[in-house]
Amino acid sequence: MSAPALAYLLLGSNLGDRAAYLQAARTGLAAAGEIMATSGIYETAAWGPADQPAYLNQAVALRTALAPGALLAHCLATEAAAGRERHERWGSRTLDVDVLLYGDLIIDTPSLTVPHPRLPLRRFALGPLAEIATALVHPQLHLTIAELLARCPDPLAVRPWLG
Repeated sequence: MSAPALAYLLLGSNLGDRAAYLQAARTGLAAAGEIMATSGIYETAAWGPADQPAYLNQAVALRTALAPGALLAHCLATEAAAGRERHERWGSRTLDVDVLLYGDLIIDTPSLTVPHPRLPLRRFALGPLAEIATALVHPQLHLTIAELLARCPDPLAVRPWLG
């Protein structure tokens, strides 16, 4: 365990009961720390292979004493508990939990890169994240999440999910 840090995570699901998988993820993540904020749930077309069902995505701010690698392991265990199978990159999944940011740390290891390297390119991540952390500054790019969202080249629409 380390000193508590605020980590930002992105939850995603495009198979089965998508909302239930996001709820299960939030429940699983609560065991790793205190959920400080959650965005609304958003729906977007799949990023990558287009022949997939639409995704539901949600950003979560988690205060955790887990070190970054341990938090990643917890996220992977949460995915596995939801029946996540990894067959193809950017393929459909019951649950995906990405570590977007961990405090102001910059981490580049074979298993974990933080900030998430594709965060500035993905509207489906920036939109929910901007809802709960608009003024948060990206530790490498030195731009706020709102500024990154305004500059994001991703053309996919991100719409509030009405359930």
